[in-house]
Parts: sequence; C-alpha cells; structure tokens
Amino acid sequence: MEPVGTLHPSLLSQKDLLWHISWDKQKCALCGHCTAVCPVRAIELGVHRKREIPITLGLSEKPKNVYGVYHGIRQITDPAHACIGCGMCSLVCPNSAIYPVRNEETDKLKFHINAGGEPRRRGGRRNDSASVLDRIKFVRISMLTDPALDAGRHEFELRTLLGRILPPEEAVKPSSQTGWIPPVREIYPLIIGGMSFGALSPNMWEGLQMGVAYLNEELGMPVRMCTGEGGCPPRLLRSRFIKFVILQIASGYFGWDEIIHALPEMKEDPCAIEIKYGQGAKPGDGGLLMWHKVNKLIAAIRGVPPRVSLPSPPTHQTKYSIEESVAKMIQSMYMAWGFRVPVYPKISATTTSLAVLNNLARNPYAAALAIDGEDGGTGAAYNVSMNHMGHPIASNIRDAYLNLVKIGKQNEIPIFAGGGIGKNGNLAANAAALIMLGASGIQVGKYMMQAAAGCVGSEGDRCNICNIGLCPKGITSQDPRIYRRLDPEHVAQRVVDVYSSFDSELKKILAPLGRSTSLPIGMSDAIGIDDYHTAERLKIKHVV
Repeated sequence: MEPVGTLHPSLLSQKDLLWHISWDKQKCALCGHCTAVCPVRAIELGVHRKREIPITLGLSEKPKNVYGVYHGIRQITDPAHACIGCGMCSLVCPNSAIYPVRNEETDKLKFHINAGGEPRRRGGRRNDSASVLDRIKFVRISMLTDPALDAGRHEFELRTLLGRILPPEEAVKPSSQTGWIPPVREIYPLIIGGMSFGALSPNMWEGLQMGVAYLNEELGMPVRMCTGEGGCPPRLLRSRFIKFVILQIASGYFGWDEIIHALPEMKEDPCAIEIKYGQGAKPGDGGLLMWHKVNKLIAAIRGVPPRVSLPSPPTHQTKYSIEESVAKMIQSMYMAWGFRVPVYPKISATTTSLAVLNNLARNPYAAALAIDGEDGGTGAAYNVSMNHMGHPIASNIRDAYLNLVKIGKQNEIPIFAGGGIGKNGNLAANAAALIMLGASGIQVGKYMMQAAAGCVGSEGDRCNICNIGLCPKGITSQDPRIYRRLDPEHVAQRVVDVYSSFDSELKKILAPLGRSTSLPIGMSDAIGIDDYHTAERLKIKHVV
C-alpha cells in the first residue's frame, strides 16, 4: 500500500483544470441527467460526508461532532476525464443546478495532456482567434444610388464556374477540331468542404445532404457539398442526388473501391472529383480517423477491419512526385467518367503552392485548384500541427491569383479557398474579401458544424473533442446513443437558413460595388486594410 498523502505527477485539483463544475446542492434533484450526458465522464454521483453542529437549547451542553451524509455531484480531476466545458450538463439539468465555469488563471492541464508518451490530438481549429480577413474593409463604393444595385430591391444571382475555361480562340473552335471541350459546372460560390462520412455522424451527414438537396431543388441555388476522404454511403452513389456532390479521393485511393463498383449503376454524374493531397490543419501529415469512430459501416465502406485507427495512406507507390501524381490521377479520374466530370486537386497552403499551380496551368485536364489554409480542419490533428504549421489562406490565394495573372490564365483556372473562413462569424465578409483577392469560390467546414448543428467547440479550446467520437451534440460521433440527439431535419433547416442569410449578406456587400451580375474575382482595388505591411504583402490599399 502507498503511504497516506502520496502524490503523483498527474494529480490535479479543480483549480488546475481549464474548467471546473459549479454545483448547487440546494437546487439539485439528484436525477442523474448530468452524469449520464457528460461525454468525457468528468462528473459522477458521489457520497459526501459533512460535519454538522446541532443546535442546542441552552449553553450548558457542549457541541458534539455529528457527521451527516448526503449525495451529490463530484468532479473528477484526472486529466483523462477533465471537463471540456461543453455545457451539456447545464442543458439537461431541470433545475439549473450545474454549469461549467472557466478558471481565471492559466490552466496547468496543458502540461499533463501527453500521458502515455503521445502528443495531444484534438478536433476543431487553431486556438489563435486573430484573422486578417476580419480586418479587410470594402472601400470602393459606387457613386450612383441606383435602386437596381440595392440587394434588397433587386433580385440577382451570384454564380461561379468550376472547370477549365478555355481561352476565346480555343472555345470558338468546333469540338471536332479540338477533340475535347473541358466540362464546366455553374455552382454557388459557397461550397460545404470535405468532411468525411466517418468524421461526421450519420445524422449530421444526412442533414447536410437534405439541406443541399432542398437548396437545389426548391430554392434554385446550385449548392455543392464535398464528401471528404474515404468514400460515402452506397445509396448516395446510386441516387439522383449525387449530382449535388463533389466526390473526394486521396492520393492513396483510400475508400475508392466502393465508388468504382458503383460507377455502372450511377444515375447521374457527380458535380466534380476532388483529389486531396493536403489539408490545412495538418499539412504533410494527413488525416486520422481514430478507432473510436470506425464502426462496422465505416469499416465496410473503407474496406478495413472495424475498430482500428485509419490514418490517411501514403501516396500510391506508382507516383514519385507531386507533378506526376497530379497528372496521372487527373487523367485516370477523367477516364473513369468518360471525360464528362471536372477533376481538380486540393492542396495545403504552403510556399510551394505556386509550383503546383504552374504545373496545373500546363495540364489541359486540370479543372481548378483548391487551397486549404492553416486555420482549416475539424478532424484529429496534432495540436502542434494545428497551431504551428501551415500558411495563411489570404496571402496564399493572393500569390496564386497574381501568378495566374502573370502567365495570362487568371480567367482560365478557378481557385477555391478554404481554412478559417467565418472563424469569427463574418462568413459573407470573409468570403467577399477572398473573392476580391482572387478566389473563385469558398469552402467551409467548421462553420457549417457550428451554424447548422450547434457545435459548442470554440477557438478558446472549449470542447474540441471531435476526434474521439464523444461529441456531446452528436455531430462527430458514431455512437448511436449520442448521434440520435441530432435531428437531421433540424440540421437541414439550419443549412438552408445559413445559405439564405449568406446570400443576402454577400449581395449587400457586392451590390454597392456595382457588381450585381458577376463575382468580383480579383477586384483588389475595392478592398483595403489598416495595416501597412499587410497591405503591401497583399498588394491592396492601405487605409487608416
């Protein structure tokens, strides 16, 4: 036996944790709802012993040591079960007797999260809340107060193109002379980015698909959703709704067998094929679907045993460079769909992005380029990767667009930006800024989780346990006891609400600029920023 008072390095008090539980004994009904719903088992029902002093009628009797027993809530201070501040306990408490409180002093938990010799993995985004996009202002306003330019009184549609746009001298030639005309899709500029079936729960995925279908078929908005890596449900591949989907594969062909087998039975072509080479939150590292989330269905779709961790496989051994890999995979994916579907790569934002872009410019089959900035990512990334690796999306998109301008192909290869857009809630303003910096469209993932499903994660490191399958809202869990909390129809309704409000806000930004019929791609003279060095870097106006 260990002597009384023995301490271990990992022993912490409530004051050392990032969050501590505030519990009111008088209000508590001991119903147990809070302990049942806690995703990390940070609280438990406990028996407490308390000294009570009985009230005597006179002063002749001495107070006695009387101990009473009562039942209540006890917080566990083990780092493995540290409270994540999700607030689910307060949501289900009938008497508002319990809620998490953030400690004021710097938490010591961060020094104990590497138990077992493993660095910390977490879901969510970077803890740094600063954003260059939020500081960009729109400074070029039309002098004409034309009612036709008022987004509230004039209906106009905003669309972008996904696909290789041929130069005029090539586009006017008959197809018999050129042999092949690249396929082009007219889509909405806001795309739901790649969040895989497996990373998201079945209810979340179904809700997103229902919302996208409603936007397309009822509201006439050509919204598209990317599947993420690892395949998708077989019934979706064989349905008519596949035309609203961008199928994503990775350079190791992970989860591709199910899609190939469904090709002869597809009723519609997908919108496009996205080949994922990198992710913004973990550039060069790849994704990881931890074993907690690999149930039998996910394992069957991906062709692996259940309950094993699934890191993104390495690039296929038949390719030795990014240039050859891009060329071969684009060519093979075009052939799979009879050259009817646009195919494009997705890469991490790095200083080598321009090398990939220049290679694509010489490849007539490259339909576009998607670049994912450092603030992107909702999966199981290493903490050090999320906070210290990657390239900001604003400067990378700007460099890519100016590079296309230099070689005269700025209107030929569309660039799609992702990573941290709408991080502080300013989705339409961030999207408009990136479009004016050179992007043809925007990809968002985390924002849809927060806005459409009520994700409680934050940049202040609240919750952010998307990776271990214990999402308290059921957004990223594969446990039916948890994801049944999420109603797919409510998710679909929120998706429609998000797109409707985004559409109104984007029009309110673009209409005063005099651009009511097309996106102002690369119109950098309409934006400015209050920091001189940032303005010089992005080659935009410096305004103070």
